[in-house]
Amino acid sequence: MSENKLKTEIKCLSIEELKVALQEMGEKPFRAGQIFQWLHTPVTSFDEMTNLSKPLRAKLEERFLLTVPVCARKQISQVDGTRKYLWQLHDGDCVESVLMKYEHGNTVCVSTQVGCRMGCKFCASGLFGLKRHLSAGEILDEVLFIQKDCGEPVHNIVLMGTGEPLDNYDNVLKFLHLVSCAGGIQIGQRHISLSTSGLADKIELLAQEKLQITLSISLHAPDDESRSSIMPVDKRYPVARLMQACNHYFDTTGRRISYEYMMARGKTDRPWQAERLAALLRGRPAHVNLIPLNPVKESPLQPSSRETVRKFQQILERNGITATVRRKLGPDIDAACGQLRRRTLEEGER
Repeated sequence: MSENKLKTEIKCLSIEELKVALQEMGEKPFRAGQIFQWLHTPVTSFDEMTNLSKPLRAKLEERFLLTVPVCARKQISQVDGTRKYLWQLHDGDCVESVLMKYEHGNTVCVSTQVGCRMGCKFCASGLFGLKRHLSAGEILDEVLFIQKDCGEPVHNIVLMGTGEPLDNYDNVLKFLHLVSCAGGIQIGQRHISLSTSGLADKIELLAQEKLQITLSISLHAPDDESRSSIMPVDKRYPVARLMQACNHYFDTTGRRISYEYMMARGKTDRPWQAERLAALLRGRPAHVNLIPLNPVKESPLQPSSRETVRKFQQILERNGITATVRRKLGPDIDAACGQLRRRTLEEGER
């Protein structure tokens, strides 16, 4: 077993947990706030924590693992400035994250797992299956080191990269608290969106936390026959069960849910599906985000035409459902999640 595996990842600790650890080390607990700030700067070694004594820095080095992802690849769109990062983690695994620039601020899309086991037919993220969960600190690193690389603040976070966030429930919940708490970079929970493929039991569990985040449901089809053919999770949690969990989430939190709907030609974009979707959401405080499909070479699914997307949106709006079409960013850099990691893994096998 490597030495690193025996160490605690320091970036996973809250200020209160750091205080306890420092007391156990015979150090003053007030140092916890200083260390926490350094971690969120972020530093790349304990020696950079210059307001701590050398003996304390040595103790931290001996006891804790300071995760520092290495940028293995970076692509910058010449169209809109979107940045795609491939991070190599301390154990050699790689994950992707994306910086998107909007008028309302910089948004970072983070991954929560190395790979994914959901098996959605339209996504490159799960082509190699799930390798492992990311720790809370590793998810936080994606935000911190993008902010450091671009030299600009991150205003919003979306947990919509590689992995199913609610399949990594405990670590994701810890990340949400770390990234929003005082003393760090303090990105408010109202500026964070979490996207799930529909793990109904975990949605109900998350509701009890009463967080201020936006919950996004990757619905992508309004009926079980269509949805289960592209999203295996529907066989475990059919549409009716998923909507029951969504009702519970809204009743508990009072937070409106966003529904992501992927537009695939002849598969999810037919007029009757728009009518069925409108009927499913009628009376619910909901917003539908129509997403033009990003083609994946291993999938036969193809994107809907602009005209089809427009007509689908009109049907929803005619039925009183708020619907927008997601703007496609980074078209020249394969900005869809999973594509850069997949290409890197394929190149490594040659």
